[in-house]
Amino acid sequence: MDKRANPRKRACDSCYKRKIQCDRDEPQCNWCKHHGLACTFNRPARVKKAAKKNKKGGEENNLSERIGRLEQLLAEKVTNLSPEPSEQASDFQDDLSLPLSHAGSTPGSASEAAPSDQLATGNFGKLHFAGHHLGEISSQVGIPLFSADGQKWLQSRTGERAAFPVLAAPLWHNQHRTHQDIILPLTHFDLPDRQVTEEYLSIFSSSHIRYVFPIVDAVLFRHTIDAAYSTSGNVSFLETTKSKSCIFSFLAVASLMSGKLDATPIDSEACAVKAQYLFPQAMLDPSVTALQIMFMQCMYHLFSGKFQMASMFHSVACRLLYMLGAHTQVNDLASTKPPTDGTEMEWRIRNHLRKYFWLCYTFDKDLALRTGHPPAIEDEHCDLNLPRGYHAGQIGKMRVDDDGTPFLPGDLFLSMIKSKAIKLLYSTEALRKSDAELLRAIRELDDELESWRMTIDPRFRPTLSCREDDFDVEPTANITQKMHHIVTNFEYHYLMATIHQATSRCRAWANGASGEMDGVSSSLALSVEASRSTLVYLRVAVQEMVGESFWMVVFYPMSAILTIFCNILLNPLCPRAEGDLELLNSTPELIRGIRFRRLTLNEVMHIKMIEDFVAELIRLGACAIRKAHQDEMG
Repeated sequence: MDKRANPRKRACDSCYKRKIQCDRDEPQCNWCKHHGLACTFNRPARVKKAAKKNKKGGEENNLSERIGRLEQLLAEKVTNLSPEPSEQASDFQDDLSLPLSHAGSTPGSASEAAPSDQLATGNFGKLHFAGHHLGEISSQVGIPLFSADGQKWLQSRTGERAAFPVLAAPLWHNQHRTHQDIILPLTHFDLPDRQVTEEYLSIFSSSHIRYVFPIVDAVLFRHTIDAAYSTSGNVSFLETTKSKSCIFSFLAVASLMSGKLDATPIDSEACAVKAQYLFPQAMLDPSVTALQIMFMQCMYHLFSGKFQMASMFHSVACRLLYMLGAHTQVNDLASTKPPTDGTEMEWRIRNHLRKYFWLCYTFDKDLALRTGHPPAIEDEHCDLNLPRGYHAGQIGKMRVDDDGTPFLPGDLFLSMIKSKAIKLLYSTEALRKSDAELLRAIRELDDELESWRMTIDPRFRPTLSCREDDFDVEPTANITQKMHHIVTNFEYHYLMATIHQATSRCRAWANGASGEMDGVSSSLALSVEASRSTLVYLRVAVQEMVGESFWMVVFYPMSAILTIFCNILLNPLCPRAEGDLELLNSTPELIRGIRFRRLTLNEVMHIKMIEDFVAELIRLGACAIRKAHQDEMG
């Protein structure tokens, strides 16, 4: 008999939605049976008339079927935007097939905000651990927000309700104070005395930090100062205003980074806000000055713990980079002499723009991984030839004289691996990968990270699993070299943890197949071990860190704490669980031990939020271990 006379039975709604094979068993398929789901066939059926026409008009019929499928998928997408609560809680795997902006449930009660608010604040990085969708990373404050499902899992493992009264609320209930308290007293936008600006430029130009963050070229910036303070009338109002905005932005950053106690006091927050009020004139055309303003605003807000504002300024800075052509220029950053075929000013501008490209590139990959937002810089559109003299493994070999290659924050090779990790593991496309494809990408990235590690001088080479006496910060190194060493170690362990934690999204956690679980479990164990090393290294490095780096560095222990905490909940009877809890207990004091500069009110509030969050994780971790022992004893 012709097989076409017996139409094939359709896949059930759940299997069809997940694009997995349905065994079509009665009364429930294997997937629905093992996940406690209703095995339904409620989606619209294809029009049979179109199938009959297939005998007469193949191409015409194929087109009709494709249109029908598109209409069906569109109808399902519209329906899926407002799923039933029972559907949301049915299975964590639902999140894996959706884009980041729609995956999972938002923390707190979404009904308390208008739809426009939900869309405006919904771009969070997703948190998964061992197959559980836990919540999101707040793009406002950079602290995890546990979803309703995440809090249910916490309660099931600890026997306690999580007490995150501030952190659990939606972001629109947890906003930082606005600029109003700063803006209202402002009656003018006059710059401080020129002597003060010159003082901070001198401090910056004589410090090693200029090699890590080359935000201004001393020669070019003096032209900006001249334009801003000019009283001759030879400088246009537009140029004067733009230059003022640039100087205010520079002072905001320089006052945060200055370690000199005898420097003239500057209200950094007021400077940042004044610069923002002068933006309209600065943004009338793309220029080096406009680029400097936007990046320094990004840097200021990132170093002040305001991640969402930093991301917005960063995005504008990246667009300006493209407009100015800095993404395709290749200049010799190690050369201190201008080429013979151009003027010195042209050479300085080209070199300065290329340094800014690498600054923005580094920040871009960090922000993308930390917030879950897509990167603003696509590698495929950029010339990524590294500066001459910039070599892997340069820790301990770095020069800090005038003919030295700029350090730049972190390591550019690691930034490129981060970029690849974002694309292969954390992009919307990556969320649709099968377990085999995901594990293949993880192995590829792990190999690249190991190749980078082996290029590092053995004296400074980071190791996956370590003890406190394994680390030794070079005592003769200057503060910039020490910070580069410290940050590079943190970067390695964070990247190792981030790469291998992607296995938390594997479907094997739900299927429970022993062969598949061996691979994903061992990969997750590497992530946990790298997180332990982060906290162990913090004990050694904390005394060498400068307070200005707090907001750049605090993310590493925060990420590690969350990973170790989740592992305690997953394996509370593990022999290392008690030791891990002790490691978590010691961390808040270490974070407080980082030498702080004078903090703003916003920063004090943010640090208190971090301390409360970590304290609650420690409490819940202890509850999980206690509950597991009680359950074991019956």
